[in-house]
Amino acid sequence: MKSKTFIVVLILFIFFVISFLSNILGAIIPDIATSFSLSLGWSGFLPFAFFVSYAVASIPSGILVEKYREKRILLLAFFLAFAGALLFAITPTFSVALVSLFIIGLGMAMLQVVINPLLRVSGGEENFAFNSVMGQLFFGGASFLSPMLYSYYVQNVHTNPNPNLIVSTLNGLVSPDLKWVSVYWTFSIIALLMVLIVWFVKFPEVELKDDERIDTGKAFNELLNNKFVWLFFLGIFSYVGTEQGIANWTSKFLQIYHKVDPTTLGASVISYFWGLLTIGCFLGLVLLKFIDSRKVLIFFTLGAIISLLAGLFGPLEVALYAFPAAGFFASVMWSIVVSLALNSVPYHHGTLSGILCTGIAGGAVVPMIIGGLGEIFGLRFGMLFLLITLGYILSIGFWAKPLVTNATIKSWKDLLKQ
Repeated sequence: MKSKTFIVVLILFIFFVISFLSNILGAIIPDIATSFSLSLGWSGFLPFAFFVSYAVASIPSGILVEKYREKRILLLAFFLAFAGALLFAITPTFSVALVSLFIIGLGMAMLQVVINPLLRVSGGEENFAFNSVMGQLFFGGASFLSPMLYSYYVQNVHTNPNPNLIVSTLNGLVSPDLKWVSVYWTFSIIALLMVLIVWFVKFPEVELKDDERIDTGKAFNELLNNKFVWLFFLGIFSYVGTEQGIANWTSKFLQIYHKVDPTTLGASVISYFWGLLTIGCFLGLVLLKFIDSRKVLIFFTLGAIISLLAGLFGPLEVALYAFPAAGFFASVMWSIVVSLALNSVPYHHGTLSGILCTGIAGGAVVPMIIGGLGEIFGLRFGMLFLLITLGYILSIGFWAKPLVTNATIKSWKDLLKQ
C-alpha cells in the first residue's frame, strides 16, 4: 500500500513538472524577444516550436507505451526534457531555442500519454476521479509558481549583493544580460532528478483499457470519416490556441501598451492567469453537477470573450484583472469539450483521445498567427484573432448533441443520493 501511495504522489509530481516546464513561456517571451532582438512574428515561433511537438508525438507515444511499457517511456520523456533544457541553458541562441523547445515538448507529450493510465492503476479505479482532480491541482499550482520563479531569478541573479547558494551558482552560469536562462538551468536539474527517481522506482503493470488504446488501423480510418471527430478536434485546437495565445502574449501586450515590466508585474499577471484557471476548474466541477455542460460552456466562453475585450481595450487597472479573469473563464473548456467529444462518438475512445490530443498543436499555431498579425497590424489587433477561436468554442455549446449528457442534480433528493 505504501509503495502505491508513493507512486501516486510521484505521478502527481509529474503533473507538476509537466506544467512547470510547459507554461513558463508566456512569462519569459518578452525577455527572450529582447535578448535576441525578435519581432512579434519571430517571437511567435517560440510557442510554435514547443506545442507542435504534441501533434508529432501524441499518437506515436501511445503506440510506444504499449510496446515498451510505461517506465521506459517515462525515462525517455524526462531525458528529452533534460537534454532540451540543458541545450538551451548552455547555448542560449534563438535557433537553439527552437530546437530545444521542440525536444522538451516531445518529452512533455510522452508524459501526458503515460500518466493517466498509470494513475488509474496505481491509485485504484475507485480513486481515479479524485486523483485526476488532484493531478489538475498540481498542474495548476506549477503554472502559478513558475512565473514567480522566473521573476525571482531576474530580480536576484547578478543583482542581490548577498546571494544564497542557488543564486550564487547561477551568477557563475548565466550572463547578466541573459538572467532568464536561469530558469532552464533549473529545468535541466529537475528533469535529471526525475530521470534518476524513475530509474529506481518499480511501477505496476498497466493493462490498458479499450478506451485507452490507440489503433492506427481500421479504428483510425473510421474516426477520420466521422465529421464530429473533426469538429471536436477543432474545438481542442481552438481551446489550447486560446489558452496559449493569452498566456504567451499578455505580458508582451502589457509591456507595449501599458509600459508594464514583464519581469515583475507582467509575470505576476501570467501567474494569476494560471492560478484562476486552476480555481475555475473546481467551480466548474460543481456547476456541472447542476447545469448541462453545454450551457456551462456557453456561459464561461462569453465570460472569456468579455474579459479578453476588457483586457485589450480597457485601462491598465482593468487589464490587470481582466486577463487573469479570462483564465478563470477558460478553465472548464478543455474538460467539457473532451467529454462532449467522447459522449458524441460511441466507439474507439482511446484512438479518439489520441486524435483530440493532437489538437494541442493549436498552442503552436494560434500564438504564431497572433505574432504575425501583431507584426503587421499591432499586437492588440493580433490578439483579436482569439475572438475566432473563442467563437468556435462558443458554437460547440449550440451544435453539440452528445449521446449521453452529464448527470445533473435536479432536486434535494438527488443531492442526498450523491
